Amino acid sequence: MGLARPHKPTNGFSPRWVFLFCIASFFLGVFVVDRFWAVPDPVETDEEASVDKVQSKTSHPIVNCEKKEASFQADILSQVSQTHDVIMTLDKTISSLEVQLAAARASKADNDEGSPMVTEPGAKILKERPKVFFVMGIITAFSSRKRRDSIRETWMPQGEELRKLEVEKGIIIRFVIGHSATPGGVLDRAVDAEEVQHKDFLKLNHIEGYHELSSKTQIYFSTAVAKWDADFFIKVDDDVHINLGMVGSTLARHRSKPRVYIGCMKSGPVLAQKGVKYHEPEYWKFGEEGNKYFRHATGQIYAISKDLATYISVNRPILHKFANEDVSLGSWFIGLDVEHIDDRSLCCGTPLDCEWKAQAGNPCAASFDWSCSGICKSVERMEEVHQRCGEGDEAIWHTSF
Repeated sequence: MGLARPHKPTNGFSPRWVFLFCIASFFLGVFVVDRFWAVPDPVETDEEASVDKVQSKTSHPIVNCEKKEASFQADILSQVSQTHDVIMTLDKTISSLEVQLAAARASKADNDEGSPMVTEPGAKILKERPKVFFVMGIITAFSSRKRRDSIRETWMPQGEELRKLEVEKGIIIRFVIGHSATPGGVLDRAVDAEEVQHKDFLKLNHIEGYHELSSKTQIYFSTAVAKWDADFFIKVDDDVHINLGMVGSTLARHRSKPRVYIGCMKSGPVLAQKGVKYHEPEYWKFGEEGNKYFRHATGQIYAISKDLATYISVNRPILHKFANEDVSLGSWFIGLDVEHIDDRSLCCGTPLDCEWKAQAGNPCAASFDWSCSGICKSVERMEEVHQRCGEGDEAIWHTSF
């Protein structure tokens, strides 16, 4: 019996035709891709990308905010600096004009009062004013020849040394004195002879007298500011010991300030009782009895800046004078925009106080005894105080300001 061959079912497509159809589809696909989907040139693509980047940078520039802000701040600082320079220039111009006005007023007042002092026209005085660091006026009287000599023999340079101090350090030191009630009398001739010998006086158009000290101080500042273009003007009594190097260093710290009033600030009682020392006739202006004065520098020594000295000179006719000179000066500044500087190195006590500080390497700028309003028995003791409290005679020449 023979076996029959199995019959394969068919689905209508021969495997051979399927294979041929696949091959044909493949080649057709390759043809279509090559014909319609060309790959872009790599070089062109890079160029287009580069153009896009340039356009992007042009449309959206990169801004360095930090750099721009720093530049803006620098511009502001530059403008502030320029404005400050302009203001300082204007201040100096105004100050110069005020000094010229003060000199003209002082010259006119001298002529009107028939002063025995020889005065030059204000314009000529101003033209010849030398620029200096500070002017120190030592307030003295006709009867104080021995006090002046005690100062000349200790802390105040003499002769060529005094001239050298003016030229090299810009420091002017003068004994300040007026004239007697009878000009040309014995007292005036004695001072004239002393001036010929020492050449260290500043003579004022002022009649000497203890109770005229406020007026004398006022005239001193007016005269000095018209004669010297100084940064500071100092008033000191003729029974006070001074270390010039320390005074210069003290003032140099405040050189950039326009209106400063430097001294040992105090506030003592207003004395209403007649007959006592430092009696204040106008005590009622300071309130109830027993009140104290406003804060002001003690009269033994104080310094004021150029603007304040100019202010005194310009307004001299209308500045009120109280009985005590230091109170008068303080009252002239009380309503002004003035910096009060309380510097205790300007009021050290005499040995042992100033001696201990000198030994510690910190000499005092000025020394005196509060109980005597100056150095007690200054004629006899000035040399001792100088030896024990002085900074050394060469200190001023080695101090830079």
